[in-house]
Amino acid sequence: MNFSPESRGILRMPLAEYGRSALGTPLRYIPCSGPCRVLVVAGIHGEEPETTFLLSRVLRAFETPFESVAFVLCANPDGVTLGTRGNFNGVDLNRNFPTSNWSKEPVGSRSILEAPRDTLLSAGNAPGSELETAALVALIQKLAPKAILSMHAPMACVDAPANTPMVESLCEAFGIPWHADIGYPTPGSLGTWCKEQKSPECITLELPRMSLEALFDRYAHSFAEWLENV
Repeated sequence: MNFSPESRGILRMPLAEYGRSALGTPLRYIPCSGPCRVLVVAGIHGEEPETTFLLSRVLRAFETPFESVAFVLCANPDGVTLGTRGNFNGVDLNRNFPTSNWSKEPVGSRSILEAPRDTLLSAGNAPGSELETAALVALIQKLAPKAILSMHAPMACVDAPANTPMVESLCEAFGIPWHADIGYPTPGSLGTWCKEQKSPECITLELPRMSLEALFDRYAHSFAEWLENV
């Protein structure tokens, strides 16, 4: 780990393409050097760019790939570029995974956390209908990780079915609580898909609500140490 001024400006680890988005944008990930134990996924919601920002800044402190941790810096590059929660087709990718409880009902989201659900997105034409979703599923099946860390914001908690040692260490690194359930149904989500597959374990990290620079200042070193030790 090296947070020197010379290391902060560029991501030095290799990138590999695992698919294309609805707009033809390359979907890229950072492979690990050995068998994948953990896959970290950021940027599945385009209105949560802080997940990509924090992960990128942390990974710039490393020169070579991790032995057993792989990374998707941005699972929804079109949404991040356009500033939309969903992809270019207006689909909430985290409701489009091929699960038994997938629903075609519109997906409500909030403009701000305290507001009612004032924005509606599609869940797709069918389970797994979106290029980004299908590509991520294929990548997960290829890498066969034991766990997925799915990064979101801004609910400031770790959402996972059980308080495992990995979950407990993540809560400690970010100083946030564990919740066994997010408090509302999530049909077609990555977490639901993982649960139905029996593996991998899916842990959702909800970053706290704060500015990008505050996220880096407060959590960069502890997150980097967590990744080194996970």
